[in-house]
Amino acid sequence: MRTSHRTLTRRGMLGLGAGAAAAVGLAGCGSHTSPDGSHQAGGSGARPSPSGSSTPPARPIGDGSTSYTGKQPHQPEAPVPLEPGQTPPQFVVFSWDGAGEVGNGLFPRFLDLAKEHGAHMTFFLSGLYLLPESKKRLYDPPNNPRGASDIGYLTDDHVKATLQNVRRAWLEGHEIGTHFNGHFCAGRGSVANWTPQQWRSEIDQAKSFVKQWRTNTGWTDLPSLPFDYDKELVGGRTPCLLGQDNLLPTARELGWRYDASSPGGRQVWPVKRQGIWDLPLQQIPFPGRSFEVLSMDYNMLANQSLNSTKAPAHNYPGWREQSAQAYISGFKRAYETNRAPFFIGNHFEQWNGGIYMDAVEEALKHIAREKEKGGDVRLVSFRQFTDWLDVQRPEVLAKLRTVEVGQRPAGGWNAFLKETSTPPANTA
Repeated sequence: MRTSHRTLTRRGMLGLGAGAAAAVGLAGCGSHTSPDGSHQAGGSGARPSPSGSSTPPARPIGDGSTSYTGKQPHQPEAPVPLEPGQTPPQFVVFSWDGAGEVGNGLFPRFLDLAKEHGAHMTFFLSGLYLLPESKKRLYDPPNNPRGASDIGYLTDDHVKATLQNVRRAWLEGHEIGTHFNGHFCAGRGSVANWTPQQWRSEIDQAKSFVKQWRTNTGWTDLPSLPFDYDKELVGGRTPCLLGQDNLLPTARELGWRYDASSPGGRQVWPVKRQGIWDLPLQQIPFPGRSFEVLSMDYNMLANQSLNSTKAPAHNYPGWREQSAQAYISGFKRAYETNRAPFFIGNHFEQWNGGIYMDAVEEALKHIAREKEKGGDVRLVSFRQFTDWLDVQRPEVLAKLRTVEVGQRPAGGWNAFLKETSTPPANTA
């Protein structure tokens, strides 16, 4: 991070996310460096699918780094349009930037948690996390030296662990998106300055590192990733939430369905930008403070410890609770009012003693309890949420967008959506 403490404090007072400028240097900007650790996670042999059956037969793609294994398992039923007067479901998306396993066990920890509570998530994989450092000159980042990266390359053991967990994630029904590659957020080489053509180069390279990890590593004894990444990849989140305007034309050309890079979103129903669903991180209540905070671990850290990832430990219990309650407050505000989807972003990092990982776990468990009580709460991936959006009637979505943050629909949901949800007459 290259943002001064003074700037952080000023942005915090302004609410962290009132506009694009407020996200610069604050959103999704973890170091992503590999901590020391002795965790050895290989990927030896095929593993059973979550249902207990053997992995489906694979049709190798390219060098066998990826393969086609059929329809993704553990997907929800096909979405249907809202019926007249029906209350919208409360969608919640937990997403992870980088999605590398670096020996701290966080990737499998949250896969286990998701499985326990029937949740699906989106993992925005950094392409470099499947590229050995010895081959770093294969990466030619726009406006930066060949092989450069503002995140650390992983050790070979951590690349293997990442492969293992990405494979498991897809087989358990989660989405694999992209966080691109080098995470450049400052200076001339920042993603904020990239052209649509440079974004295309970055995406092509990110995809190639996933699709050719076997060639790049020389590892022939590990199972392939069980998906066709050209078809799987339908959305991403940019480093530091920068550069979306020039990314979107390229995303549209590639057939992407959504982008999760817009900073400082409000808790309202989403719109499309340039034909792409714009699914931003959102401003949510920050307990005990007079402003709202962006729904991501790093933004809470920036306000609590002024960018320090190793602040004095006596602060940790209070900060952990404040972060957990921020997520819970954001969920409750949407669930009890306009039912806008709630988007949460995090990193597999042990910042400030791991309190942000504990906070997001507490929030997920709270939200899952509401689902278990019988509420129509759906813990989904961005792709699954986009599937739902795409089958809704435009006039229904337009009316949902008229309900502001923290507002309930006039007359209740039955009256509010009854007229607009009526299917159009058959004129055939």
